[in-house]
Amino acid sequence: MKQKIITLIAILILLPCSTLWAAKRVDLDITSAEYRKVPVAVPYFQNKTRPDVVQQTDRDFALLASKALDFHGFIQTRPADSYGGKQDADWRSVGADLTVLGQYEMNGDNVVLEMRLNDVLEGKLILGRKYTFPAKKGRTMVLKFCDEAIEKLTGVPGVSQTKIAFTSDRTGQKEIYLADIFGDAVRQVTRHKFLAVAPRFSPDNSKLIYTSYHRGNANMYITDLSQDKTTQAISRRVGLNMAPAWTPNGKALIATLSKDGNPDLYQLTTDGSIVRRLTQNAGINVSPSFAPDGQQLVFVSDRTGEPQIYIMDYNTGSTRRITYQGTENTTPSWSPDGKWIAYTCKTNGNYQLFKISPEGGTPIQLTASAGDHEAPSWSPDSRLIVFSRTVNDKRKLYVISQNGRDMRQLYALDGNQTYPQWSNRMN
Repeated sequence: MKQKIITLIAILILLPCSTLWAAKRVDLDITSAEYRKVPVAVPYFQNKTRPDVVQQTDRDFALLASKALDFHGFIQTRPADSYGGKQDADWRSVGADLTVLGQYEMNGDNVVLEMRLNDVLEGKLILGRKYTFPAKKGRTMVLKFCDEAIEKLTGVPGVSQTKIAFTSDRTGQKEIYLADIFGDAVRQVTRHKFLAVAPRFSPDNSKLIYTSYHRGNANMYITDLSQDKTTQAISRRVGLNMAPAWTPNGKALIATLSKDGNPDLYQLTTDGSIVRRLTQNAGINVSPSFAPDGQQLVFVSDRTGEPQIYIMDYNTGSTRRITYQGTENTTPSWSPDGKWIAYTCKTNGNYQLFKISPEGGTPIQLTASAGDHEAPSWSPDSRLIVFSRTVNDKRKLYVISQNGRDMRQLYALDGNQTYPQWSNRMN
């Protein structure tokens, strides 16, 4: 049973040694109404060969670690400048329960980095790691440690190294882009110079499927993300070829095709060959998303006259409706832990985010702010949701915790951003 955050922090500080931390994971219940963010200090990193000199690299590494930890929503790092960034500060006066300390030195062409997550009140080591890597991999290794630290605290690895795919019109045309969670590494994937939408990562993050209208039809394409030149059409059938969902094992796709007139769901191979038809002329059927076990998929259908959310048994095809509130319920996304389905619902004239149990029942409203909130996609740890929010005709990507707290804008990029899709964890 999950414990309240204050009780859990007490557990953290009473564990007698780092071996117990290694044997037992602690589940911080960030969904609790009483939780408080865990205060953490990340002082400037220290170059062992010049311990008394603060270099820009020292500041950059500390800032990166702070941003990565803060991103997860339940940690609040203390600004390093507020206590001089020293690694021997009085942590109690700083108000930190935990610290992250980093030291490094050059070893030939490599960097040796040591990082530690410490319990302040007990003076105990919670997590320690030593990495040896080429200098250009420094950012990756800092983020790797942060994700391990999140796992040590919660039982689930962090998402610092994940990416988000989205559509942006920053060039004047709507193309597909990738970015890390900080918006520091933005990559343009498509260059069709025409509308491209609905990017979908393969389960291993190696490929991206999307729909583009650049040949005058809504065709579906796949691109290998290891290169930056070639994309391949996998469905150019007359009509819609839209919004595919990968099976969790990556061996098949579920897409909406309207080649026979009605937009229906079809199972395809990854080269676009049709295996079977899943729906048959029962309204418009779109936006499939798989349960993590691959046994069920959620989708949208207007077979009752308005868009609602349905769940289908993947093997038998039996279907049940789970939403009954609101006149439009669309863009469902199944959480990786299988517990929730997030979706867009039109209520009081605006589109807001809701979540609902796969068994149905009363939905929980996650957003209630001004503007339209659409197209949710879960982080791989099921703690966060990325979505597109429209305010004053500007569309930007936002992130919110799965309990509806801490909504914040994700990127400060030019143009509009829509149709976000969160990757799995990167290998």
